Amino acid sequence: MMRTRLGGGLVVVAALGLVLGAAAPASAHNYLVSSTPAENETLTELPEEFAITTNDALLDLSGTGSGFALQVIDAEGLYYGDGCVEVEGASVYTPAAIGGPGEYTLAWQVVSADGHTISDEFTFEWAGEATAEGTTSAPTCGEAAVSESAAPEADASAGAQDETLSTILWIGGAILLVAAAIVVTLVILGRRSAPEES
Repeated sequence: MMRTRLGGGLVVVAALGLVLGAAAPASAHNYLVSSTPAENETLTELPEEFAITTNDALLDLSGTGSGFALQVIDAEGLYYGDGCVEVEGASVYTPAAIGGPGEYTLAWQVVSADGHTISDEFTFEWAGEATAEGTTSAPTCGEAAVSESAAPEADASAGAQDETLSTILWIGGAILLVAAAIVVTLVILGRRSAPEES
């Protein structure tokens, strides 16, 4: 009887081992297979798109690329591109845009087939002409980013708006004080001129 139970227990353990062993590869994270540009590549012509391709289909449940990103960053920390990505099978793409010649970093993030977010980055060289202006913050798809050249202009505009608001508040406050003083004066004069009751 004991041998039968022991044998049955070993069969269950072996079956569990087979199931878990078979499930392990299915739950592994995606990994990078290829990219455009390749790591340490020197580009002389700009491709139509920057792309990352992994070993398995990516998980884009929303269908909008939420959780995915491809960012091109120059040596000064400026970002290039519109922040929009397209997920197709095992790959993610973004329209290519870049600044002047130099070293760039391609940073990427994808949602793996097992539901986990994975990310990495690598550098490449650009030896061609600039095609876009960099932005000081990572662009968000569908939102206009502030370019490096536009940033001081935006700050000056904000300063002018603050000064105008301050002037309006000062004038409004002065008018309220004068109005309050007139009301108080009229009340005092009204009390003095009112006939006393006998």
